[in-house]
Amino acid sequence: MSRYFVTTAISYPNGRPHIGHAYEVIATDWLARFARLDGRDTYFLTGTDEHGLKIAQAARKAGVEPLAYVDDMVSYFKAMAEHLHISHDRFIRTTDADHKGVVQALWRQMAAAGDIYLDRYEGWYSVRDEAYFDEDELVVADDGTRLAPTGTEVEWTVEESWFFRLSRFQEPLLKLFAEQPDFVQPASRLNEMRAFVERGLKDLSISRTSFDWGVPVPDSPGHVMYVWIDALANYLTPSAYPAAGWEAHWPADLHVIGKDVVRFHAIYWPAFLLSAGLPLPKRIFGHGFVLNRGEKMSKSLGNIVDPMGLADMFGVDPLRYYLLRAIQFGQDGEWSHEMVGRRINADLANDIGNLAQRSLSMIAKNCDASVPANGPASAEDRALLAEIQPLLAMARRAHAEVRPDLALDAIWAGVSAVNAYLNAMAPWTLRKSDPARADVVLYHAVEAVRRIALLVQPAMPASAARLLDQLAVAQGDRMFAAWDKALVPGTPLPAPQGLFPRWVEPVED
Repeated sequence: MSRYFVTTAISYPNGRPHIGHAYEVIATDWLARFARLDGRDTYFLTGTDEHGLKIAQAARKAGVEPLAYVDDMVSYFKAMAEHLHISHDRFIRTTDADHKGVVQALWRQMAAAGDIYLDRYEGWYSVRDEAYFDEDELVVADDGTRLAPTGTEVEWTVEESWFFRLSRFQEPLLKLFAEQPDFVQPASRLNEMRAFVERGLKDLSISRTSFDWGVPVPDSPGHVMYVWIDALANYLTPSAYPAAGWEAHWPADLHVIGKDVVRFHAIYWPAFLLSAGLPLPKRIFGHGFVLNRGEKMSKSLGNIVDPMGLADMFGVDPLRYYLLRAIQFGQDGEWSHEMVGRRINADLANDIGNLAQRSLSMIAKNCDASVPANGPASAEDRALLAEIQPLLAMARRAHAEVRPDLALDAIWAGVSAVNAYLNAMAPWTLRKSDPARADVVLYHAVEAVRRIALLVQPAMPASAARLLDQLAVAQGDRMFAAWDKALVPGTPLPAPQGLFPRWVEPVED
């Protein structure tokens, strides 16, 4: 059984989760669920990054201790994961006791390699981004305020700091990018990182003394680690590094991250691991933003959207489906209530929902509520199954390419093929003249629906489970290994029930 270890970027809980958080964790959940259904030994890690100056300042403003502040904020992220049916194996918090030991072990290993030294830091720092910026990276606003490339304010920081010899890793990183062109995806992100490294790397300040909310630096009282060493090391924590056997749980196969944190994952993280002599993750995929009517969501714009509220409005599975299908993974995508509603009605209610309802209702009425009898297949029957058969291979390719949208495009081409087959064969008319042939048509239709339902599971787990229940598919036959295990004629079927009601936009009072 092959292994598959996939992670999201852990979220910074300085506020409640928004649709961007939901998008990333739903996409990663699709990857993990697909791998499990394909028989792979899968581990899915997500969680929260809880240290740093920004959290310390927010807690002080709220009048509470930092841990109490993050405990409250993290509860919303955990609730979101549960609400959206996220199948993570661990929700890690960087305040977890085992994480502290792993980060400090990583630090000691980098120090032993001679890549950490004490000096004085002077430079521009963005508290909101938890990132350092060179002068030539800054943007000067109309009022003279210096801003990071992200638009956040920076402040001049001077303090004693431990430094990491990032400059030593310029050539090793360029070699990595050249030899593993799929290390960072999509290709546009890799090109950005290569260009950044080619401009030259400066040593990185990796400790702070101006606050104490962080992982203490080993053997250096008063210093806490730069939040990005702490945060990135979370991916290593489940391995229990450096305890015996840690190698069985590392490296990660894939880090799924937002495009705004690619630099940290594609430059800093590999450099830390190379310094420590540890294997690198196999791939890093930087997805785009979910835009609200063309704008990135932010507190300042007042357009933050609660994903749990959206799930309650549209249904969890329809929301998951929209985010996975409508947005090309790796690019920015948009959402609006109208866009989600149109997808629900066209793709879910009209296409797959109507297909399942009309075929299963005909079977309930005309075939003693059992899987219909099969018989000699016509050219049309064989053509239908020939069109459905490659869908699993197509979905596997899409999974390997980290493209849930492509997998769903292929699946919905299959849905359209079954609908076209039913319309052409018209079993409701055949029932009057050739009932045996009508049974064969219905059999082929629901067998195709069974295969489609198997593939829909990673995107819409609850809805796919209800459809497989209506097809009387045993729990043990819902893995992809059962792809060719066809429905057995005569198997009793439960009464059909609608899967996807049409969405009607609420009318405001």
